[in-house]
Amino acid sequence: MSTLSALRNWEAENDIITIDPSQNALYALPDPDAYKALQNSAPWKKDPNYFTQVRISALALLKMTTHARSGGTIEIMGLMIGYVSGRTLVITDAFRLPVEGTETRVNAQDDANEYMVNFGISSREGGGQLENAVGWYHSHPGYGCWLSGIDVHTQKSHQMVNDPFVAVVIDPDRTVSAGKVEIGAFRTYPDGHIPKSKQFTDDSDDYQPIPQDKIQDFGVHANAYYPLGVTHYKSTLDTHLLGLLWNKYWTSTLSQSPLFTNRDYANKQIADHAIKTRDAASKQRIGSNMGRRAQDLAGPGDKSFKVVRDGALEQVVRGGNKIATEELAGLLANEVKQKLFWGVVQEASQKAARDAAVATSEAAITSNGG
Repeated sequence: MSTLSALRNWEAENDIITIDPSQNALYALPDPDAYKALQNSAPWKKDPNYFTQVRISALALLKMTTHARSGGTIEIMGLMIGYVSGRTLVITDAFRLPVEGTETRVNAQDDANEYMVNFGISSREGGGQLENAVGWYHSHPGYGCWLSGIDVHTQKSHQMVNDPFVAVVIDPDRTVSAGKVEIGAFRTYPDGHIPKSKQFTDDSDDYQPIPQDKIQDFGVHANAYYPLGVTHYKSTLDTHLLGLLWNKYWTSTLSQSPLFTNRDYANKQIADHAIKTRDAASKQRIGSNMGRRAQDLAGPGDKSFKVVRDGALEQVVRGGNKIATEELAGLLANEVKQKLFWGVVQEASQKAARDAAVATSEAAITSNGG
């Protein structure tokens, strides 16, 4: 697979759209007076759900993904710059922050805050970069895209001081397993605000398995924020920089096996799934016994007795299917690489063996003839 075709495949999997090359409209900053008027009116303060979408440039997406993967099992953090366009936050670039993370949390300290301020000043004075900081990103290695209690607190603080601001979460482990960047964007609600409907349910199409040890943290804060739609774009201005970054990204992706690279993550997933299966089976047995007892007490003629769907058990089934699908995708990827690369090696070896046999045969004929 060539570098160009690998890049095209990555763009297709992540739905990266090329905007009009003659205009590169998303890179043209809004009119300063109109933008200042928008900031003064601040419609997002009146409507907690004002922002509905985040558009991230392919360059920023690749930089954030590479940063997240470089952290391994340690959470990383960075800042995103861009501007507001209607109900959309447009992200044009991203940069890393010097923060110390752990396997479960990351938070900016004084050094990182000072770095953010100095970067903003330096980029305007020396680099001519006029975009503002409009969001922060961090990684959740292996446990999905959502906001923990610390993340909710951090995002609320930013929205109070730096609004408009958005939080982006990337899961590098699931990105490697799925082959597509696992990413989510979120904004928090003001204190005391009650959303009209639950943001995360068992029936959600955007289902993601949450590890057993994270479920409580996820559940407590699940309705303190809401997700935004995430789309990606690129322009002719991105082509050269994206190509340079891709040379670092695609070689590691092609040379590594997701089954080998993510073996620890896969083992944790399977172990966590086993715990969830055991818990669901235990609850199912208790529920079945109680259901039969209630039906016996109600009598066979009572039609008010209803059978309800077990959402927890359905989540276990969906989680098992997701693990199996990712493992199968990894096996198929290995098969493709083996046929692609090992086939060339075998063909070269067979050709060398045939050439050697022909040379030996010719030497024998010459010797006999002599």
